[in-house]
Amino acid sequence: MATTALPEQAPAPPVAPARSGGSRRGPRRSFVVPLLFLTPALVLFGLFFLWPAFTAVQLAFYKYDAAGPPPEWIGLGNFQRLVEDPRFWKALINSGLFLVLMMPILVIVPLLLAVLVNLPLRGIKVFRLLYYLPVVTSMVVVAIAWNYVFHQRGVLNWILTTLGLLDEPVQYLLDPGWALPSLVLVECWKSLGFYMMIYLAGLQSIPRDLYEAAHVDGANAWQRLRHITIPGVRPYIAVVVVLAALDSMQVFTSVFVMTQGGPQDATMTLGYYLYEQAFRNGETSYANAMGIVLWAILVVFSLLSYRLTRGRTVPGA
Repeated sequence: MATTALPEQAPAPPVAPARSGGSRRGPRRSFVVPLLFLTPALVLFGLFFLWPAFTAVQLAFYKYDAAGPPPEWIGLGNFQRLVEDPRFWKALINSGLFLVLMMPILVIVPLLLAVLVNLPLRGIKVFRLLYYLPVVTSMVVVAIAWNYVFHQRGVLNWILTTLGLLDEPVQYLLDPGWALPSLVLVECWKSLGFYMMIYLAGLQSIPRDLYEAAHVDGANAWQRLRHITIPGVRPYIAVVVVLAALDSMQVFTSVFVMTQGGPQDATMTLGYYLYEQAFRNGETSYANAMGIVLWAILVVFSLLSYRLTRGRTVPGA
């Protein structure tokens, strides 16, 4: 019986030997290319943030006036002067009052507003826009407008006297007892929409199944808010707490436009006192020392908030 011969299989082509170091070239190239794209931003960040920050820290240990003689090393002299400066302590206390008065408002009220505008109601986007409109308005414009509201013949006095709640108009911005609460009201009104949007993003990340299950189990609105909404937005509360603390400790524009730190330093904040020492009195190095203290306070608030909320997650996520 004849057999058919199978065709011979062609030999496989030779495999080129791998180049030495070829495994390292790929990762190195993948690292270099993104770095090249980031270089312009890193250069700008270094020129306009890192270098000024380093210079500010350095000048805090010198006696320096931009229009005076060269810097003179004085060590901790500027910080010792801060301890002995009664106006600095007054500004620090006022900034603390801003923090104490603004924090509950900026943490609680925006959450309630977010719950309200998160309801599936007709035209609710219009309310979101109205609440957020002050955020995109210049603080200078807001302060000028509120100046007319707080004026002795302004809208607020007219309303309160018409309703019989006041016997005579109050000069809110000229009264040491009313000036700081008035600025707190302005700052909170300006910022409520911003924190409301942060909470709104958190509310929309909570699964609707949790609310439906709670409703079936007979939970009322308060129980759903307490056991689902608040735990669900806990990470966002941490963000709001940090940002609200930073905002309240750095109040400047409203003070600059409305009160200039008065009356009787009743609204003098660290931010405004720093500006006054640096640009009005020419005490550049002293202002830098004050800025370092303010920076340290803000870092402490941020770290405390992080530790209090670390490990919290959104339920059902």
